[in-house]
Amino acid sequence: MSDARLAQATHDSRPSPLDAARKLVPQIRSCAEQTDAARELPRPLFEALADAGLFRLALPHALGGAELDLPTYVQVIEELGKADASTAWVVNQCAIFATYAARMPRDVARAIWIDTPRSVVANTPLPSAQAIVVPGGYRVTGRQGFSTGCRHATWLAAHATIVENGQPRLDQGQPETRYMFVPAADAELLDTWRVHGMRGTGTHHFAVNDVFVPAERTVLSVTAPLVEAGPLYRIPRTMLFASGDAAAALGMARTSLETFFEVAGAKTPRAMQALLRDQSMIQVGVGQAEAHLRSGRAFLTEAVREIWAAATAGTVTLDHRATLRLATTHGIRLAAQVIDTVYNAAGVTAVYDENLLQRHFQDIHVITQHLQGRLAHYELVGRYWLGLPIDEMRL
Repeated sequence: MSDARLAQATHDSRPSPLDAARKLVPQIRSCAEQTDAARELPRPLFEALADAGLFRLALPHALGGAELDLPTYVQVIEELGKADASTAWVVNQCAIFATYAARMPRDVARAIWIDTPRSVVANTPLPSAQAIVVPGGYRVTGRQGFSTGCRHATWLAAHATIVENGQPRLDQGQPETRYMFVPAADAELLDTWRVHGMRGTGTHHFAVNDVFVPAERTVLSVTAPLVEAGPLYRIPRTMLFASGDAAAALGMARTSLETFFEVAGAKTPRAMQALLRDQSMIQVGVGQAEAHLRSGRAFLTEAVREIWAAATAGTVTLDHRATLRLATTHGIRLAAQVIDTVYNAAGVTAVYDENLLQRHFQDIHVITQHLQGRLAHYELVGRYWLGLPIDEMRL
């Protein structure tokens, strides 16, 4: 049997990714407090996620991955987000980074993502490392930031600017940058993720010091051509990340709203005569929160379906990208509005660590600080629709 047919047979024998995610929800929820306290996924939970194939949702079929369509992928991440935002975030970051496998020779990609059981690659966004060209490859050195899931990673993707003969090497007129796949044992993990929200993502820094990386175990971070031609890989990676981030935020907002329903039906605030649910202000707030949540989810679903149809037809345009950028940013921002509404309505009940609304309040306000939730994206899309010049790399 060919590699491609074997990979397809393996894929077909598994439960659907959405069913797999839903099956894991009880375990994710039961681990949520531990995830938050430990600032990483508990090892049994990580292994369950890996064994369910959730870190390979975006990996090419030809390698044994799911190569999942984006509309279904967003549903999977939303389900995980309903259970725990940090867990959903780790899966999204690691799964979408694996789309780089579609731009690498199959044997190299397979050695990184497939040959080692439960292999996961943690990455870093900025090319803050330096890779010096040497015979057969590069020697890479640097401190790298914001590496979600690095404590469970098999490989760390150091992001480096290439230096040759003492000068930055150019790629299409710009300094060349590459991801360098470094075995986790060859890097130093730095305990930097000391935050109040999204603690369980374990988004620490790492450092590499004069590590040799063979040339074949690298990939151009911006301009690498596609080896696999599936529609998932025709959508800009930043928009894939953004789609999952928004889905995680909206999933968390849904759970926050449902959690508040329980509080509202049981709590009579001090110095008041009625349950929270019987108060007009609370009723209005819940109605508005439901409208915001459904609107954000509907817009995200529509934009994802449109860009997926375009990617399948090979016709993704800036219009599709701008619409999805707006939908993802707006989804995150509406999720924050929903969580703020119920957090404020719950009063002092929500300030305790053991209350789910407290953790979700902290989590969502870390997500809004992330690149994918920037308020500046409204300006970007506004400029685009008004016919003004924009930085297309942000779409």
